[in-house]
Amino acid sequence: MNILIKSATIIDPKSEFHNTTQDILVEKGIISQIGQHLKNPKKYQEITFENLHISQGWFDSSVCFGEPGFEERETIKNGLKTAAVSGFTTVAMNANTHPVIDSNSDIAFVQSKAQNHSVTLLAIGALTRESKGEDLAELYDMKNAGAIAFYDYKKPIANPNLMKLALQYTSNFDGLVCSFPQDNKITGLGVMNENITSTSLGLKGNPNLSEELQVSRDLFLLEYTQGKLHIPTISTAGSVSLIREAKKKKLDVTCSVAIHNLFFTDDIITDFNTAYKVLPPLRTQEDVDALIEGVKDGTIDMVTSDHNPIDIELKKVEFDHAAYGTIGLESAFGALQSLFTLKKTIDILTKGKARFGIEQSTINIGNALNVTLFNPDIKYTFSTKDIISKSKNAIFENQALKGKAYGIISNGQLFLN
Repeated sequence: MNILIKSATIIDPKSEFHNTTQDILVEKGIISQIGQHLKNPKKYQEITFENLHISQGWFDSSVCFGEPGFEERETIKNGLKTAAVSGFTTVAMNANTHPVIDSNSDIAFVQSKAQNHSVTLLAIGALTRESKGEDLAELYDMKNAGAIAFYDYKKPIANPNLMKLALQYTSNFDGLVCSFPQDNKITGLGVMNENITSTSLGLKGNPNLSEELQVSRDLFLLEYTQGKLHIPTISTAGSVSLIREAKKKKLDVTCSVAIHNLFFTDDIITDFNTAYKVLPPLRTQEDVDALIEGVKDGTIDMVTSDHNPIDIELKKVEFDHAAYGTIGLESAFGALQSLFTLKKTIDILTKGKARFGIEQSTINIGNALNVTLFNPDIKYTFSTKDIISKSKNAIFENQALKGKAYGIISNGQLFLN
């Protein structure tokens, strides 16, 4: 790939060209020159956009595609296109497929479907067989096949001894265990945050206690086993506090939060709109404030879109019976930019790579080009025309957002919107 990127503002603190506007000459996929007003004697394709900014390629630690088994929701091919249009060069795909991704052959299948694409798809294997929470899956074999972590998506491990064994076993090969923070016995039939809003709507509540009990249990197990733990999509102020204290003890723990849990509170659910039915549920302003502070001070290591396409038949039903989940790749950058500075937003979108062992390529001469192209200043209202996913369950529909991706350059390929 030979291209010349013109007048791009580089946002990469690890680059000597950070916060400067430069031309970038790429030859055979490698950055050969960075400077102002570079010549183009070989007539390479020139990339020019209004207010063009460029950063290391963005990463999302939790996306769901329907394939295999739920292709009506999303295929891997269209899911990767959605990621590329949204500015992501790498995504980690959850195991909530049919069949569940719980063996090395399943990992190989998913990776084969994503070959030769500009977006790198990394597979997360199930922690237990068929994600039933009873017996550990083929963790070591999946690790050798390329699995970057092990997680029963949105399914908590009820048996503490099973979680203990998982943490002990995976420590032998540097495996990363993910544990969904919810105690189902406490949650019961709760479908939204337990608060005055749930009472007024007559909906059963899912209390903060449910999450914080599970987080506390898992942190005790982590301290006992000295394993490696990632807690995905926390949602309460109490969880932030617990994880902050665990990090002070030097435990090997990271966590993430879903973008929508930073953006919305439970009081937006006034008309039983199932677009707002997510798991963990939307919480209170106190929780949102604590989560945002946790992102700012580094207690929360990464923010995910938690992209989860759900077909209309499972959303256009009564709130009690609707499926949990929202798509989020398309709105991720615009939502983050509405909450954080540009510098912090790019940090959020790139820093999670290290936890999953993903190599980061800085924007410097001699390095391969793995970047996202974007305009941070475009303001717009997110609507169905912005949705590339096959499913349309978008929690951010009709929300004012700021910033859009122009495309990506990754894996030696150029993908522009």
